[in-house]
Amino acid sequence: MLLASVMGSVALPATAQENSSQNPAAVTSDAAGPEIEQGGDIIVTALKRNTSLQETPISISAVTGESLANSGVQSVADLAASVPSLSFVDAGPSQRRVVIRGIQAVGEPTVGVYYDETPVTGSIGTTNDAGGTTPELKLFDVERVEVLRGPQGTLYGSGSMGGTLRIIYAKPSFETSGAADATISSTHDGGINYEFNGVINTPVVDDKIAVRAVGFYRNRNGYIDNVALGIKNINDEKTYGGRGMVRFTPTPDLTIDAAAYINRSRVDTPSWNPRAGKYNSDALVRQPIIDNLNLYSLTAAWDLGPVEATVIGSYLTRKLSNTTDVSRYIRTNRTPTACAALANGRAPCSATQLADFYTLVDSQSTSTLFPQQDMNTLTGEFRLSSSGARSFNWTVGGFYSHRKSNVTNPQVNADPVSGNIISPLQTSTVRFIDDRLTQLAAFGEVSWDITDKLNLTAGARYFNYEKRIVGETTLGSILVGARVTPPTHVKSEEHGTVLKFNGSYKITNAVMVYAEAAQGFRPGGANQVLGLDAALTPYLSDSLWNYEVGIKSAMFARKVLLNVDLFQIDWSDMQVTGRTPNGAFSYITNAGAARVKGVEAEMTAHPFRGLSIQVNGSYIDAKLTENQANANVSAPGLKGDRIPFVAKFSAGANAQYSWPVSERLGGLFRIDVNHVGSSFSDFRPAATFTRKVGSYELVNIRVGIEGDKGRWGAYLFATNLLNDTAITRATSSGLQVGETFVTSAAPRTIGLNLRTSF
Repeated sequence: MLLASVMGSVALPATAQENSSQNPAAVTSDAAGPEIEQGGDIIVTALKRNTSLQETPISISAVTGESLANSGVQSVADLAASVPSLSFVDAGPSQRRVVIRGIQAVGEPTVGVYYDETPVTGSIGTTNDAGGTTPELKLFDVERVEVLRGPQGTLYGSGSMGGTLRIIYAKPSFETSGAADATISSTHDGGINYEFNGVINTPVVDDKIAVRAVGFYRNRNGYIDNVALGIKNINDEKTYGGRGMVRFTPTPDLTIDAAAYINRSRVDTPSWNPRAGKYNSDALVRQPIIDNLNLYSLTAAWDLGPVEATVIGSYLTRKLSNTTDVSRYIRTNRTPTACAALANGRAPCSATQLADFYTLVDSQSTSTLFPQQDMNTLTGEFRLSSSGARSFNWTVGGFYSHRKSNVTNPQVNADPVSGNIISPLQTSTVRFIDDRLTQLAAFGEVSWDITDKLNLTAGARYFNYEKRIVGETTLGSILVGARVTPPTHVKSEEHGTVLKFNGSYKITNAVMVYAEAAQGFRPGGANQVLGLDAALTPYLSDSLWNYEVGIKSAMFARKVLLNVDLFQIDWSDMQVTGRTPNGAFSYITNAGAARVKGVEAEMTAHPFRGLSIQVNGSYIDAKLTENQANANVSAPGLKGDRIPFVAKFSAGANAQYSWPVSERLGGLFRIDVNHVGSSFSDFRPAATFTRKVGSYELVNIRVGIEGDKGRWGAYLFATNLLNDTAITRATSSGLQVGETFVTSAAPRTIGLNLRTSF
């Protein structure tokens, strides 16, 4: 049953020509080579050289630009339906954590996210949780997405503990072309949405310089009503920006790509409270999220004959602002008991003391935490790789990254009628954080085809992390337990080595088996000062060993591709969430070990011309292998408890059929189905702040008509066709006074999509 329901997101089109009818970029070549080879298989560059997807001896999935467009993928979170073991802890735009194979934890990202050759991480925030705010660039004009499961530190500059997600955009080509895409839709419980995307490519100097420019704008009407403030559709979302690329080939052997990515996002926090009603929020303040991201990169690839040299440099800036309503938490302190505990050393307050304390509470009774995060990251990588078809292949390289983050986190008052933050700011408490992370690494792999059937690969990575943090609280508050603290300096440094071993054997030209053992590592650090005891501030690195075996096969003259793998991951010194005694604030600590066991599978079938079927799925058993012996963790997990936000079973499937309507017209029908199993928000299912995240199913359909050679297309579509209340995240904390807040997929949305290209 598992095998039948599990395989697929490879998303292979029938031919490269069919691919181009859906996405003008889909068959564009990048510096590494074309995406689709003769015979329909996908060419990937995951091993830093061109390899066929089916002959790449690792757990990897690839999704084409055509499949992204036809399945309605808008953001990285939408990719989960197409790739086994890929999931997201999804709190909405700018607040998503990427998870592969159940390696889900706070702190630095467990998954390396790359846009082209550039690794990106989220902002640290006040909880040092850079993995929880993955930067999201628009997925338009994408050539393909590659998802590598398992540790990848021996080939990728930015080490990844659970896997790597690569978004590869179309590159400039030396011909004039362009495309436009417009969508209008309506969301149940919401309103009208519209979106425009466009791309133009043109040569500037024949065979020397070409440019490619992309622009996009999206306005999505909200569907959540704030019943406390009387605001309908409070979570309106606007996303806009662009991407500019220049390709310079001064000689046939040298390719230089320069790119600028600009992304702007505006949305009110898309969370709601089930107690207030479906898609209803009762927050007492507005909670906007403003995300301004700029990414600049320069990549040079130089073919030196038997060796290819690649140099990559990038600079990322991000300004992220969000809010958290603390009004109800503040109001719970308006009691004699709270006055005694917080203001009078636990002795009963006098009438005068009580009146003064109530005045203090009332002055902050409508307020919010308002962190302002300013991050910039400089990265550089240099690598040398063998080139050409040979039995011995190798890659060696060096990597440097310096990330600087400044965070200002005040608690400020808001207008009780409108919910807007009062300007100028009325600040009750504030802390400042200066966080700097420097990473140096040397990495390499060697791969040897001992025979035409047997291959052995080994890799190693040496790393050095240094983290420096300065934190201070200049204005304290007894109501939230924040004490005034002078600038406090904390430094942590770690170095070490991770290893990888892989072996593969081609039983036939159509069947290959492989086995791999690889280490993953994530640095430790220190929590920013929040009036905690110094002993609670540092946290240690965590690491894992990933073991797997897999099979890749092609059947029935390559009309069916079937890939299956089994894996086990042993994870030690897990970085987990601890809480302050009042339950209001979280931080990172270490507790326990876990084992993750699972099976992943994917299948693509082309039963007859025009029909493509893909199925994928995973079963993941992710549990603690020992009790969490750490008093700083609220309700410490016990042996056998599941890792939070990891569903046991997830699966996705899609079918697409294209047929001729007339000599110049073609028809298209596509259906996508996604199932995600249930999970919990913390280790202990019955703990105070643990919430269950239920299972859900999403169904999307698309039907349309296309012009001659794919020059235009018109499509009707529906997402979340069954209008399922698909909750993607559920949380609670001391700040939320026992409430549950959830985020969910948008309700049923029906629309019209128009495309044209030249």
